[in-house]
Formats: sequence, structure tokens, C-alpha cells
Amino acid sequence: MPPPWIKKHWAALAVTAIVLVTTLVVRLEGRLWFCKCGELLFVIASAWSSHTSQHLFDPYSLTHVQHGLVFYWALHWLLPRTSWQTRLVAATAIEAAWEMVENSPFVIDRYRTATASLDYTGDTVVNVLGDLLSCVIGFAIAKRLGWRGSLALFVVVEASLLALIRDSLLMNVLQLFYPVEWLKQWQMRR
Repeated sequence: MPPPWIKKHWAALAVTAIVLVTTLVVRLEGRLWFCKCGELLFVIASAWSSHTSQHLFDPYSLTHVQHGLVFYWALHWLLPRTSWQTRLVAATAIEAAWEMVENSPFVIDRYRTATASLDYTGDTVVNVLGDLLSCVIGFAIAKRLGWRGSLALFVVVEASLLALIRDSLLMNVLQLFYPVEWLKQWQMRR
């Protein structure tokens, strides 16, 4: 039988293990720890900078908050009898899996050819950690806001990103899997 402290903190330990495995995998995929410029910045405001995806947070961090909103409600629906801690571990694992796939050479190349992210070279480890944290934040927000509040926030973030950076979670998914050339051209007009 595991010690009481493990039973009490199993979810935090599981999330920590997921973060460590994700860090190892993206390092093995060749991702740098942080920006090759030598700076470690907390946030980058521009979506079109060479620093995007290289520091802790960037405009795309909001799409990872959206992941957390979606994962909370999808897992709440799929696993209604499980604790929120179990669903948090599952959401973190799903987000971590996406981060590992997103930083694979195949997906990086797909972003560069099918989307407006022509200069995308993959995330740094620090940015991956920021994306995981953003997802967890979105999950926690969804738990507090309820279904309608989460949906409203999702729509507001989606519309704000489209207005400010001409990209969003839904646009990103569409362009990654079913590229639309006129949308790509619209996105590239800054």
C-alpha cells in the first residue's frame, strides 16, 4: 500500500511525471531549452515575431487555455464519475501528447507548408511548459466558470485572437488539417 502522502498528492505527482516525460521527449526531439537568442522572457506579445514559441508565453498560449476549457468539459462528459483531479491528469496527458506531436519534424513541416506559420521551427522546452501550464489554467477556469461561462470565454478568446493576430485555435486546426489558401493569404496580411 502506498504511503498516505502519495495517496493524498497522487494527482500532483502524476502531473509532475507527465511534465518531466514531456520535457525529456521534446528535448530528444531536438527542442532547445529556451530561445537561441540567449534571453529568457516571460511573455512575447507578437504572434509574428521570431520569438513566438521560444519563451514562456506568447499569444498562442491563449489557445492552450482554450484546450483546457475544452478538455475540462469533454472529460466531464466522457468520465462523469471520476474526480476532477483524475480529469486534470487526463487533460494534462492529452495536452502533453499534443506538445510532443506538435514538435515532431512532420508536424513542424506541416505548419510551415500548410499554415501562415512559414518560419515555425518548433517550441522551446520553456514554451512547451508554458503551454502545459496554460492548459491547466484553462481547465481550472472551466471548473470555476461552468459550461456557459466556459463557452463564452472560448468564443471571446477565439474572436479576440482573430481580430488581433488573424489566427485562433479553430483557424489553426482548420489550416493544419484542411488548408484554405485564401485564409492563409488573409492571415499573412499583417
